[in-house]
Amino acid sequence: MRLLLTRPQPDSEKLARDLTACGISSIIEPLLNIIVHEGPPLDTTGVAALAFTSANGVQAFAERSSRRDLPVYAVGDATARAAHAAAFKDVQSAMGDVDDLARLLTRAMSPEAGAILHPAASQVAGDLARRLADAGFAYRREVIYKSEKVSALSPETRAAIACGEIDGVVLMSPRTGQIFKELMIRAGLADRAADMTVFCLSPAVAVAADGLPWCNIQTAARPEQDAFMALLTGP
Repeated sequence: MRLLLTRPQPDSEKLARDLTACGISSIIEPLLNIIVHEGPPLDTTGVAALAFTSANGVQAFAERSSRRDLPVYAVGDATARAAHAAAFKDVQSAMGDVDDLARLLTRAMSPEAGAILHPAASQVAGDLARRLADAGFAYRREVIYKSEKVSALSPETRAAIACGEIDGVVLMSPRTGQIFKELMIRAGLADRAADMTVFCLSPAVAVAADGLPWCNIQTAARPEQDAFMALLTGP
């Protein structure tokens, strides 16, 4: 089996190594380019905890702040691993989506402890701000990076899809699901989806990717890394 990996380059390279160890080949086609905003160190005055909804947010924060003493609440295991890799010591994973993250935060933290800082991109999934505000928390979102979608699939990827050399596409977010669908249509390759399975991290990703004539749509049992790897590698 040969899979098309669509996450940003560093994340796809890590996934490619894990898949190779399982005997699965892959090619990397990032659909988003991550650009960290330059600026002074982030102001963390009054912040009681950090909420991360992506590994990109962790990496961007690490470039803009030297603080590693704040407790971290991560949306899922991949984001939690990125936090550990960035030298955060107190890391908890919600092992799910933004709603699960909000539930974890409201159980573990008190509004009186201080603000929740959410380092993020200009576009975010879910409504963490509303969920925390409803629970009485002070919430701050710092836009410290942006994710720019690519304008077209690379010639190499278009050729591989056209020749039927791709068995499956890996999609990890609703946004990348929508982008991939748009790029396939723009390239005149929509009908080639009939030869491919799309592997989705969550039902929301599957909804975003729907609209192409996929051979099969498969969704992880849970929106976390271990369940997704089990989906990709099979029993």
